[in-house]
Amino acid sequence: MSQVITRKSYLRLQEELRAMREEEQPAIRDRIAAARDLGDLSENAEYHAAREELSMLMYKVAKLEERLAACRIVDEVDVDTSSVKAFTEVTLMDLGQGREVVFKLVEPEEMDLPSGRISVGSPIAKGLLGKKVGEVAEIQVPAGLKRFQVLKIEKYQAE
Repeated sequence: MSQVITRKSYLRLQEELRAMREEEQPAIRDRIAAARDLGDLSENAEYHAAREELSMLMYKVAKLEERLAACRIVDEVDVDTSSVKAFTEVTLMDLGQGREVVFKLVEPEEMDLPSGRISVGSPIAKGLLGKKVGEVAEIQVPAGLKRFQVLKIEKYQAE
């Protein structure tokens, strides 16, 4: 299953992968070599710690490579606002509390609840996806059933 991601986030993840491969990995390999030069590997804590760190880094590299391979890049300017989608900013009327709320549907790494950025994988976002202006979404959340009416859908411009 592909994950929708912005070009900016894709480039950030590529840079993170490059740093792991070209900076972190060689540094750990150097520590392993230096620890190996100390002699008896069976009781060499530095050697075993560095090997474990390399193993964890290689796992992270593999996961990041998988994620990048499965990404579908979406430019925010191409986002259709005819219904609620990833990278839209949606103004809602919370019908239970009688007040307006604004959510920005973003990728998981960009989530920040205090600023209204919610992950597209969150229960609220999933309940809103596909809704059009005027439609009501009934969403089950831990606190109970929430009802939101969609008032406005706009393109979300990342900072």
